[in-house]
Amino acid sequence: MKIAGFDIGGANTDLAVIDFDGDEIKKIEVDFAYLPMWSNNNDLSRVLVELIGNICPITEIDAVGISMTAELVDAYDTKKDGVLDVVRKCEDTFNCPIAYVGIDGMMSKAEIGSSPLKAAAANWIATAQIATLISDNCIFIDTGSTTTDIIPIKNGAECAIGKSDFDRSATGELVYTGTLRTNLASFLDKVELNGKEYRVASELFAQTADVYTVLDLIGEDDYVCDTFDGESKSKTDCAKRIARVVCADLEMLGMDEIVEMSEFIHQKQVEQIADGLKQVHEAQDLDLIVVTGLGKDILDKPAAELLGLEVKSMGEILTDEECVVAPAVGTAVMMKKYLN
Repeated sequence: MKIAGFDIGGANTDLAVIDFDGDEIKKIEVDFAYLPMWSNNNDLSRVLVELIGNICPITEIDAVGISMTAELVDAYDTKKDGVLDVVRKCEDTFNCPIAYVGIDGMMSKAEIGSSPLKAAAANWIATAQIATLISDNCIFIDTGSTTTDIIPIKNGAECAIGKSDFDRSATGELVYTGTLRTNLASFLDKVELNGKEYRVASELFAQTADVYTVLDLIGEDDYVCDTFDGESKSKTDCAKRIARVVCADLEMLGMDEIVEMSEFIHQKQVEQIADGLKQVHEAQDLDLIVVTGLGKDILDKPAAELLGLEVKSMGEILTDEECVVAPAVGTAVMMKKYLN
């Protein structure tokens, strides 16, 4: 049986196709596409079909599971509107059994209709399914392109205090910062360089993908989102964007200085995630941290180590490519259990 698990985000749509033999996983294949739902949500159906087609004929798919965070984009007046639109587009796309990840488990279309907000930004529920394969008692951190989930697990089940993004932003369980799409001005007020502190320009000049390109922590293939200035994703153009953050350019700053700035910025984002992790750790008294997502080694592991906590990687059971789309993998696993 082949099950497709999708995680439909605001900027990226991720896919995992899992081939099951009974309840055993025979093979996992993954893919993703950059799809800005704030402007191109009418392309969702096409992208879902194309992603599956990159892996196997769509006729081989026996069921589809969906998790989502795209309902928050500003194309929708309310999150309810976003959830219902995503569900409508998915139902129009597939003829096989389909269900949706909610905070209480998988939900049918009818259940979504009566309680749509239960499916809003519930993809962390799916990731928890994978984290429990490493430990029944841990905190998993999943940093993707845009956000960071910090979810406690006890006795093999998630025990998050907050259930919605709004609630989790107060409990430390959601830190709205990511490896690619985060505006540097959102978490910086000053940058240290050459022994001085420079106040930053609060503009859409540079994002975290620029920093991690300069530091060789991601490659150009990982830089899947648009650049802020519409220019290339080369290291030179990334450096140019970073220089603008302190109202400078590459005639005023050399590459060594851009690297120094980038190392400082990296550390500040690590500290931002560590602040949320500290809040969850103190509330739950869990010392083992399981990291996943694109930022697992770039941000999450350093954040846990900053607090002196033990770290394990979801890479122990998944490939790096599978870790990047861990919610999609978890969604497919949850869909299989739902069918049982």
